[in-house]
Amino acid sequence: MLVEPRSGLLAAWGNALLAGLVSPDEAALAIVGEDAVHRVDGLPGEVGPVGLTLALGRLRGLGATGFRVALPVPGHPLGLSGPPVFNARALEAEEAVVAYGVPYGLVPEVTEAGPAGDVHVEVVWRVLPVREAPPADVPSLGEAERELAEALRDATAVLSRLDVAGSGPVAEAAVDAYRARAERGREVLAPGYPPRAVRVLEMAQRVGLLVSVAYENGHGGAVSASEIAARGEALRPVERVARRAQVAAYNAYVEGGEVRR
Repeated sequence: MLVEPRSGLLAAWGNALLAGLVSPDEAALAIVGEDAVHRVDGLPGEVGPVGLTLALGRLRGLGATGFRVALPVPGHPLGLSGPPVFNARALEAEEAVVAYGVPYGLVPEVTEAGPAGDVHVEVVWRVLPVREAPPADVPSLGEAERELAEALRDATAVLSRLDVAGSGPVAEAAVDAYRARAERGREVLAPGYPPRAVRVLEMAQRVGLLVSVAYENGHGGAVSASEIAARGEALRPVERVARRAQVAAYNAYVEGGEVRR
């Protein structure tokens, strides 16, 4: 959760493009990020994969007025609205983008090649039909912000109770990554998103940091299998709240029409 999901980047910068706040090339460059290349396959009227700029323009021409994010995991179809084929593909990827105004969704397929330290990443976004219906379990920004405040307290309490170490190389690296990202402030979302959406996403990332530390920084004081299981049980609802908040932040444009021109 320290790194924006590819679906978040596509939705946020796609929304900024639709709002006229960035050019197609600027949006495509931000979406690709450190990956080598992104292509979009299955667009109506196209016989094969096309580039992001063409794909975003084609979706806009078909009637897309916004993009929202889904971050589903087993047992929690967060942001999905069907049909089953799309839901299954999105669940396998644990993320997807759903266009608003046209019945299409995009699911990323990621391919990595090359040695450690020089990995070449290619992404193909598969376009699939979606059901035009309210997405599952997506809160408003206000709800997400309130839930995050509680989740942050809960996560901190869990770390303290289970004696998860707050030092060591893994924890220090996680904290450094969060601080580096926080320094970029308003770049955490694409241009035009309201401050509240930025704040909610930053809080979600902070909660995600604490969950990552708890899971990755050794066993801390949880030395028995039952204590390790208790940690997982305590942190799962916290992680769920953070994912819901991420989706609420990315979807602020579609759900509330809040991207500023």
